[in-house]
Amino acid sequence: MVEIREIQPTKRNLLKFVRFPIDVIYRDSEYYVPPLVTDEVNTLRPDKNPAFDFCEAAYFLAYRNGKIVGRIAGIINKVVNERNNKKEARFSYIDFIDDAEVADALIDAVTKWAKGKGMEHLTGPLGFTDMDPEGLLVEGFDRIGTTGAVYSHAYYHKHLERLGFVKDVDWLEFLITIPKEVPEKMHRIATLISQRMNVTTIKYTDRKQLVKDYGDAIFKLINVAYDELFGYSPLTDKQIKHYIKMYLPFLPLDDLSMVIDKDTRELVGVGITIPSMSKALIKSRGRLFPMGWKYLLNAFRHNNVVDLMLIAVKPELQNKGVNSLIFDDLIPVFNKHGYTHAESNHELELNSKVLKQWEYFEYDQHKRRRAYTKEI
Repeated sequence: MVEIREIQPTKRNLLKFVRFPIDVIYRDSEYYVPPLVTDEVNTLRPDKNPAFDFCEAAYFLAYRNGKIVGRIAGIINKVVNERNNKKEARFSYIDFIDDAEVADALIDAVTKWAKGKGMEHLTGPLGFTDMDPEGLLVEGFDRIGTTGAVYSHAYYHKHLERLGFVKDVDWLEFLITIPKEVPEKMHRIATLISQRMNVTTIKYTDRKQLVKDYGDAIFKLINVAYDELFGYSPLTDKQIKHYIKMYLPFLPLDDLSMVIDKDTRELVGVGITIPSMSKALIKSRGRLFPMGWKYLLNAFRHNNVVDLMLIAVKPELQNKGVNSLIFDDLIPVFNKHGYTHAESNHELELNSKVLKQWEYFEYDQHKRRRAYTKEI
């Protein structure tokens, strides 16, 4: 017998919700990368996450014999629904034991909640916004997860498909071998683009000055660059301030590449990368204390893998070689830091503009994520 309980978003309840996959589902997994528990709890709290200005959510735990055996969240992003003229709820944070009764009960709970809100479709896994993990892993179960992405057992998607969910979109992920030198063609294009478009890359050594000069501009560029992507929810000013405080204080400045107009100093492109936190998070099991902070600090100092978190380019300059300028800037930095491989973020399989950039490198398309959808 499975009992579904909707939980209130108190810190105590959310700790149970967040720790369940860490302590139960993936306890012995060598591939699962846990999130930082504190950050995950704050994302789920209406008083901490500014996305709740336009989102609503419900959280459910599945119990059997007094033990938690599954979890799921339901989310409604009102902005995305209005932009797409849809009545769609999202399911997210889905984890469960390999049991049809548990999977059915979780999906049923979110479906009833969504229908009660007047929704007509259920899609996911998707978070509150694109700043949250997206998609269910359907290929690459034998590969270590990446920071900010969700690992999923191979049985998850089988249960969803059994329940009538079908593919909405796929995202691809790549493992790229970092060359010792910038590929000649890429360097040539970067030089040409810099001259023709009057743009150049810049670096900062003063973090406070970076935030002052380009903190807002980085996230506003992400807004315009990603505006037409699947399910994108534009960041509000409140969210931008939140993410500036959350991310920029910890971003290695060397691993950040910014492309600006030489005359106006306007930001027209940005590449954000960080040393991979995956192994450190596995060791810490999502905790900063007592030793988690040490593992994370070591990851910044000693690492051979860099995560390519995102590249954003002003729409009118996309597909015109600005990405080459970013990699022309970053590849020497990667070699200086001893990175031998880079993990891409998930990229829509139909986004040819982004996928085309990997043709310069030796790479392995090693993971695939999928958003499923169903009429309810």
